[in-house]
Amino acid sequence: MFGTSGIRGPVGEAVTADLALAVGRALGIDTERVTVGRDPRESGPFLTDALTAGLRETGTDVLDLGLAATPTVARAIAWYDADAGVSITASHNPPADNGIKLWQASGQAFDSTQREGIERRVREGTFALVPWNELGTRTREDATDRHADAILEATDLAARDAPAVATDLGNGAGGVTIEALVELGCEVETLNAQPDGSFPARPSEPNAETLGSLRALVAGSDAEVGVAHDGDADRLVAIDGEGEFVPKDALLAIFAGEAASEGERVACPVDTSLAVEDYLAERGIEVEYTPVGDVHVAAALGGDVVFGGEPSGAWIWPAQTRCPDGPLAACRLVALCAETALAERVRDVPAYPIERANVEVGEKDAIMDRVRERALEGSEAEAGGSGAGRGETGEEKGEVRTLDGVRIDTESGWYLVRASGTQPLIRVTAEAREADRAARLSERGRSLVENARG
Repeated sequence: MFGTSGIRGPVGEAVTADLALAVGRALGIDTERVTVGRDPRESGPFLTDALTAGLRETGTDVLDLGLAATPTVARAIAWYDADAGVSITASHNPPADNGIKLWQASGQAFDSTQREGIERRVREGTFALVPWNELGTRTREDATDRHADAILEATDLAARDAPAVATDLGNGAGGVTIEALVELGCEVETLNAQPDGSFPARPSEPNAETLGSLRALVAGSDAEVGVAHDGDADRLVAIDGEGEFVPKDALLAIFAGEAASEGERVACPVDTSLAVEDYLAERGIEVEYTPVGDVHVAAALGGDVVFGGEPSGAWIWPAQTRCPDGPLAACRLVALCAETALAERVRDVPAYPIERANVEVGEKDAIMDRVRERALEGSEAEAGGSGAGRGETGEEKGEVRTLDGVRIDTESGWYLVRASGTQPLIRVTAEAREADRAARLSERGRSLVENARG
């Protein structure tokens, strides 16, 4: 039922009012107060109604934030002394989809144990409904202004230095970004700022292909940077002052290099570019690799791990919240651009050739088990241990990581073999500092899959 980003899928098929009601009832068993918000999809209101009905049936009070960015919902848990938060959103998925994502009081997404508990209760129907006179309440709240204030407090930018900014909200729920940028003193031009769950202007996912209008606006105006969100504004991507899309790994390197100091670490998933590690190593900063998914990145934060990010566009500053906060990232990026042009910062990050391939398979879990076994043959690590060791992988030995799929790091680069979470595919990603090595590593990854198919 749950994927790495909560429950998500087509409305009326994978996601229904019955499911939302059951999740509300299951969550209500452990909670007394819950914050709930949604993105602008047409299905959002009735799914919110169903989920809040389930919560109230178990005696849980609901703080209904209405249309709200996902990081607003997650931050509001602490602001309103709640026990959990729920975002009704399918994030960057198309308008026919919707979903349910659950948040802990820290702002971190529900972990695997918590998700399994909710799923078990939904499957078994183990709910404890209260009498009519003990029902929870539903109170309307607006936390957007408070989110903007928190961003302002966390952003070091003098109004006199505020650059001009172009924003593309993608008809989503990221209006708090505009509010915060204006308060910072920026001159702001907007695209697609009117919430519309059909996403008429562009697909909800912001990337180099979907942001042509924003690129043109930045290139043809005085804007020094462009920022864009997905439907629920947990993601942030950027356009530099020359109108070029900023590669997401480069943006990860820039944010991480600014957030961490020498001797500290940052968390990022196993599919992160080698360029990030090289860029940070020059600054004495180490990388802590995690499984893919913001919940795993957030779980690794703490101590000397002071920042987490994913190339998908999710950025986490744990001193603020453990939820990816696109509006906070937008404002922090603008503050960086006030010091040094974004294009100049990007040029400081190395760019390496990367190869991506998909292998169609039947039983992907069984094949991945065999891939893992073959990769760890001769490994110094126990199969049930840390998942890192020295395995013989063909032409040269490499360090094997089994945090999420199988990643093998060699002297020349790395390759990752990982099952798709939604399709009958195994994805092979390979990167090296030289193009011919990337191609050879990709071939080794594909061969590993083919051999495992038997």
